Amino acid sequence: MFLTHNYPRFPGDVPGAFLATLASALVRRGVEIRVIAPSDAGAGGEAELDGVVVRRVRYASAAGERIAYRGAMLSALKAPGGMRALGGLWRALRRAAREEMDAGADLVHAHWWVPAGLAVPPSVPTVITVHGSDAAMLRRSRIARALARPVFRRASVVTAVSRELATWVQSGAGRFVDPAHVHPMPVDTRDYRWTTGGGGAVVVARLTAQKRVSLAIETVAFLASCGHELPLTIVGDGPERVALERQVDRLGIGPFVRFAGAVAPAEVPAQLARADLMIFPAKGEGFGLVAAEALMAGVPVVACWDGGGVLDV
Repeated sequence: MFLTHNYPRFPGDVPGAFLATLASALVRRGVEIRVIAPSDAGAGGEAELDGVVVRRVRYASAAGERIAYRGAMLSALKAPGGMRALGGLWRALRRAAREEMDAGADLVHAHWWVPAGLAVPPSVPTVITVHGSDAAMLRRSRIARALARPVFRRASVVTAVSRELATWVQSGAGRFVDPAHVHPMPVDTRDYRWTTGGGGAVVVARLTAQKRVSLAIETVAFLASCGHELPLTIVGDGPERVALERQVDRLGIGPFVRFAGAVAPAEVPAQLARADLMIFPAKGEGFGLVAAEALMAGVPVVACWDGGGVLDV
C-alpha cells in the first residue's frame, strides 16, 4: 500500500506523477498496489487510475481540502484553519492505513515522511521514501527533526531518491540510509525520442523560489548583451510566474523567452524534442527527474554546484 499526500487525480495530472509511474510498473510486475491519498476539494472515493486502485480520503470540508496537490503545503498551513486541516489529514491517513492493514495489506510504503510517514500506525511494517521537500525540512527545522526521529526509527526500511537526501536524513534524523537503498524514481522511457535541436534552451520546473528560474532568465539576458541570442522556453507554472514575467520585461528579453505554462507529464518529451540545452538552476533538489528525462532525449543539462540530488544524474 502506498500512503501519500500527492498522487495524480486524473490521467495527465502533474502532482505525484512519478509515483504513478512506479505504481503502474509494480502492477505490471504482478505486485498488488493500493494507493491511499487525500481527497481534493471534496472529491473523495475509490477509483482506478492506469490499473492502480486509488482511495481518496476526506479530511476536511471541501473548502478546507487545500493542503495537498498544489505544491504549497507550508503556505496552506499558515492560512486560517490550516493546522486544523493538517490534523484532519493525519487522522484520515492513519485511519485508512489501519483499515487497509486490517484488510490484508502486507506493508505501508509511505512517500514523504511528513505527512504520510507520521500517519503510519505503530507496529506496522513500513518503508519510508524521502523525496526532497520533506528531507529539506530536516535541515531547516528543529521541530521537524524532533518529529522525524521516531518516525524513521520505527521504519523497517528507509530509502532516498538521491545520495544528497540520504545525507540529510542521516544528519537530521539520525537514521542511516544504506547506499543500496538510494533509488531514484523510475521514468517511463517509451515516448522519448532523440532531440533534433534548434529550439534553444528549456527549463521544466514548478515556478517556485527554490527552482531559481530567474538564473536562467539572467543567463539569456547576459548572452543577449554579448550578441548571442538563446531562445528560452519555460515549462511550468507556480507562484513565481508573475515575478519572472516582470523580470523578462525589465531585462528587455521578451522576444527570447516563452512561458509555456504547466503541461502534463506525457507532454514533456515533446518539449524536449527540439531543445538544444536544459538549464536546471534549482538549489537543493531532491533528485531532478526531469534532468534524467532530458538526458534520455539527448539534451545536455547545465546544473548548479549546489543543485543537490540532480548531481547524481
